[in-house]
Amino acid sequence: MSESVFVTVPEHVAIIMDGNGRWAKQRGLPRTMGHRKGVETVRETVRAAGAVGIKYLTLFAFSSENWRRPEAEVSDLLGLLKAFIRRDLAELHRQNVRIKVIGDRHGLRSDILNLLLEAEETTKENTALTLVIAFNYGSRDEISRAVVSLARDVEVGRLRAQDITPALINARLDTAGIPDPDLIIRTSGEERLSNFLLWQAAYSEFVFLPEYWPDFSPEIFRSALEKFASRDRRFGGLSSQAAAVGT
Repeated sequence: MSESVFVTVPEHVAIIMDGNGRWAKQRGLPRTMGHRKGVETVRETVRAAGAVGIKYLTLFAFSSENWRRPEAEVSDLLGLLKAFIRRDLAELHRQNVRIKVIGDRHGLRSDILNLLLEAEETTKENTALTLVIAFNYGSRDEISRAVVSLARDVEVGRLRAQDITPALINARLDTAGIPDPDLIIRTSGEERLSNFLLWQAAYSEFVFLPEYWPDFSPEIFRSALEKFASRDRRFGGLSSQAAAVGT
């Protein structure tokens, strides 16, 4: 993928990686094989994002609702996350990729939490692509935690309720310091956010794709970015074309 292909390269792309299980079922394979193939797709996508100059790539790796899945599947998903970090951390570090983890860290198993912290600490000074991993993440939970944090400050007198602004709420979210996603992609044909970046998606563009996540190739990524480049983003105002002619 070449950055010059696109008139507009989004600064921040977020992806809901959906369809691993259905991809496997379609091929008569166990769901775990879909998840394993999905990890390979993650590697390809990170490389492709860096190649076109995307600065932030957020991947919905494990939602706070995913704990409801069968224990064996949850165990496999956690194992794949651990394997990905252990295998790929050094390479991502060499590529100057910074890793940022969002989601509720309270109550996480120590082996998982320590790996996530190690990944963040090892890469914190890197300046190329920022890979944001949404793990144990749910947007309503994130917003609730931010509101509780602000309420505590009001209770102890550090903050007046009337001084709470959208910017102040934004600063208490897990994504503080990260620009809102310009583009959100979801694979597998589903067309919903599923509790992902609800606050941050206020002015995001959406591309819903029929392909399952394991089939998400650099070519499909290119097509999604081309769709984004063709959009007229108005942010509540007039389109650039309309403004130019005074309509």
